[in-house]
Amino acid sequence: MALSEATAQALRVDIGPIEGVASAVRDLTPGPIALFLVHLVGTLDKPLLLLGTALILLGICAYAASWVRRFPLLPDVVFFVLGAIGLVAVLRLPSPGLGAGLAIVVGLITWIVTLRALTAPLLRETHPDEPRSDAATRREFLIRSAWLVGVVAVLTIGGRAAGSARRQVEQARRLLRLPVRSGRVPAGAALDVEGLSPWRTPNRDFYVIHTALAPPSVKPEEWSLRIHGMVDQEVTIDYEGLISRELTEDWLTLCCVSNRVGGDLIGNAWWSGVLVRDLLAEAGVQPGADAVKQTSRDGWTCGTPLVALTDERNAMLAVAMNGEPLPVEHGFPVRMVVPGLYGYVSATKWLEDLEVTRFDAFDSFWTERGWSERGPIKTQSRVEVPRNGAKVRAGKVTLAGTAWAQHTGIAKVEYQLDGLPWREAELGRVPHLDTWVQWTAEEEVGPGEHRVTVRATDRSGYTQTAVRTDVVPDGATGWHSHPFDAE
Repeated sequence: MALSEATAQALRVDIGPIEGVASAVRDLTPGPIALFLVHLVGTLDKPLLLLGTALILLGICAYAASWVRRFPLLPDVVFFVLGAIGLVAVLRLPSPGLGAGLAIVVGLITWIVTLRALTAPLLRETHPDEPRSDAATRREFLIRSAWLVGVVAVLTIGGRAAGSARRQVEQARRLLRLPVRSGRVPAGAALDVEGLSPWRTPNRDFYVIHTALAPPSVKPEEWSLRIHGMVDQEVTIDYEGLISRELTEDWLTLCCVSNRVGGDLIGNAWWSGVLVRDLLAEAGVQPGADAVKQTSRDGWTCGTPLVALTDERNAMLAVAMNGEPLPVEHGFPVRMVVPGLYGYVSATKWLEDLEVTRFDAFDSFWTERGWSERGPIKTQSRVEVPRNGAKVRAGKVTLAGTAWAQHTGIAKVEYQLDGLPWREAELGRVPHLDTWVQWTAEEEVGPGEHRVTVRATDRSGYTQTAVRTDVVPDGATGWHSHPFDAE
């Protein structure tokens, strides 16, 4: 396993054998089960999947090896089957290259040779003239095992040293100088309330959701975007060609469809990039098209309504976030940002392909798993101050939170304290309809337990429903509510 992974890293393979098998498990897991597991373990989902894959692989190999005395060829058969599974898993990935298959073959040969080398002292027939004690046999076995451990350590360190692709990309990102601004928070947008999430979400705190087990390492000079399908002329653009175009910059709030009522899978940032509608106009969209299929470097796909990429909103190929080149985990060098749509139908990271097409002509990653075809963001709000279960001093208490209805806009936010009539909260200012808004209010409360509930009304006149629904298939609904204690 160590030599196989080291080979993959030395050959600059994006996804190694273990990650390849783990990604196959991820893709074959039914949507509801995957969603349950992700919510169960949170951000540990990928490390646990990789660790579990490695441990299961080791367990199978160990059990097979234990039969080597009675059935000498059985371990080899098991190893070949595992190798075939690994080969299929990596070759199904987009652009795996010869290195991915070679890493599997190297690992398979190493398994077979290592097993024979380790077990030779234990399987050796004792010659009558050369009696060997059990202690000597075990000693030789342990010596060979120690050598193996040392070799594994060297291979692991060497593989990491050879696998410098991510470090090279990080270095290229640090040295990149883009003609972008960092964005100034509009006056009155950020309310001065302790405990309230900042109106601008720092890059390090911005939520990260993607299916890639290892973020692809793509240098700017290696990146290109192909626009094809139902267009008059195919367009291919490289990174230099992209950033040399006129850039648009704007405050935009992104939200994940897996964000439950009151959840934190949402963030607001200053994005810089190139308008998608300009690129599509250059390609010439043909009549009858209603969707754009986006494809990531790692093969992830989504379907975006064509109208959301061609209307007046600032749908962009983003190259910078809060005045800095995109972080690698957020899609460096180029990702898609579309106001008003959940990320699963719009926010492709490491974007490399746009196919103008029709929704009835393809299935994307999440729609194949039971999610809806189109994902407009639903009007939502949450209470952040006081926190759930917080203890505050009785008397005048500050209530605060955020509300959002991207590309529709928030008209008002109302809160309810202890079941009393709804009261309207004070709203912060926003630059336009595509960002979240902060709200606040003050109430006199006596000692004891209290409960605060919030709801928002967007500019179309729709008021949040109290009916709670799960995030599947197109986003959660319901009022956010939680208790706090006054002392």
